[in-house]
Amino acid sequence: MYYAATDRYDKMPVRHAGKTGLMLPAISLGLWQHYGNLDPFGPRRSVILDAFDHGVFHFDVANHYGNGDHEPGFGSSESLLGQILATDLKAYRDELVISTKVGYEIHPGPYGVGTSRKAVIQGLNDSLKRLQLDYVDIYYAHRFDDTVDLEETVNALDQTVRDGKALYIGISNFDTQQTKDAIAMFKDLHTPFVLNQFSYNMFNREAETSGLTKALQADGAGLIAYGPLSEGLLSDRYLNGIPDTFKIHPTNQATFAHGKDAVVKKLNELNEVAHDRGQTLTQMALAWLLRDPVVTSVIIGTTSVDHLEDNLKATENLTFSAEEISHIDSILNV
Repeated sequence: MYYAATDRYDKMPVRHAGKTGLMLPAISLGLWQHYGNLDPFGPRRSVILDAFDHGVFHFDVANHYGNGDHEPGFGSSESLLGQILATDLKAYRDELVISTKVGYEIHPGPYGVGTSRKAVIQGLNDSLKRLQLDYVDIYYAHRFDDTVDLEETVNALDQTVRDGKALYIGISNFDTQQTKDAIAMFKDLHTPFVLNQFSYNMFNREAETSGLTKALQADGAGLIAYGPLSEGLLSDRYLNGIPDTFKIHPTNQATFAHGKDAVVKKLNELNEVAHDRGQTLTQMALAWLLRDPVVTSVIIGTTSVDHLEDNLKATENLTFSAEEISHIDSILNV
């Protein structure tokens, strides 16, 4: 039988989502890749429980997450987490923040994708079954759906709160103007909107340059960052070179504008800064995101307990001097 570590809340800073009452650990665990029906349950369970033992009480999934981009795997990440929520973590439900999303493909047909009213409401009903929960803490529109009027999506999300199936509402991958438009509608409905989950890391600073962080801060909401390590680039793995087999994610296209050698040079220069701070490059990359109070939490993904615990050490040094920030910006050509 699992018993959570009694000192779990001594190890992890907790941050508010803007001015709202939602509080999250500075680092959250995302179950996007390698947490599905083709993955070994035991090792995944170990990572999730170890995360909770270290103060990570927020677990992020989506109805689209699972093994690969094919229908049989869709939803399997929720199912895996659901098994643990129904057993090991059942006694701790009131301490947990569980989030899921709707918007990407989950099953064939017009209502298996997008954020129409039917897709949003039925999507959450199905997610709750897989998660074995009565409600989720945060329910996101996973993407902006330009085939559906935004007002319909917003009203459907609001309805899930009124039905008691979600406590807070978030959006994901909405650009600055889309975010502002959604915020205005949520305000009219008095919907508890709290977060935009957005790709953000040292190499991809669109969240800053587009004005998104300022828009969220002005509204009293927060940003939760995914992809904080730029698909694993911000680690010691590629200090000696990036292999041709490296898959460049769409959010990384601009990073490679001047070729792989230029990226490796930046990685080594950033690694020197991290070393001087007493951190690994990965730890500094996570801490750097948390320098801004509008960033409520950073979502990491790992299948290794050792890697998890190494990443969590980032919170041991979250302070950056003005000189360090300036040096990092110069390396990144900002």
